[in-house]
Amino acid sequence: MKKIFALLLLFITTHSYAQDSLKAFNYSRNNVTSTGMTVLGSWAIANIGVGAAGWANSKGGQNKYFYQMTTIWGAANLGAAILGYTGAKNNEGKQLTAAESLKAQQKIERIFLINGGLDLAYIGTGIILKNRGDNRNSGQLKGYGSSLIIQGAFLLLFDGTMYSTHRSNGNKLRRFLEKNPIGFNGKSIGINLRM
Repeated sequence: MKKIFALLLLFITTHSYAQDSLKAFNYSRNNVTSTGMTVLGSWAIANIGVGAAGWANSKGGQNKYFYQMTTIWGAANLGAAILGYTGAKNNEGKQLTAAESLKAQQKIERIFLINGGLDLAYIGTGIILKNRGDNRNSGQLKGYGSSLIIQGAFLLLFDGTMYSTHRSNGNKLRRFLEKNPIGFNGKSIGINLRM
């Protein structure tokens, strides 16, 4: 009887510790995401303001198109920031199992890694547009290209930082899950054993 009681006490203690730790990992993921989306949203608002003012005050040529593209990117980034922030806030406080926590962690890491690849494509496209603009003496291509290069560079820095931060937290989660093989989802108990 004492052995059963000791095992039950060990399970309850381990389960409570594991649930609290999973809550902490999930909170961290959502906090990093919402903070990042606040940064992206601030960048977007600054781009919309500066872009719109520059666009309205430009006399045409390369500057007009630079500010025009900056305004458009600002609006797109603001939309992405709002969606990301809302998603992170909606996930706050959700009770996730270990498997669900790991899946959510892998998803957010993948999103920022893919975005980093897209950012390189934006920069490359900007360079191509700028070079074509120089060759064809096109203010529109030069302005759009310059704006794309700047937006892509910022987004590459942003997405790289977000990926790195999420990856670091994800590695902690993965190590934690390897060390804590007992799981409980409210209906069943599971023990993970490595062979």
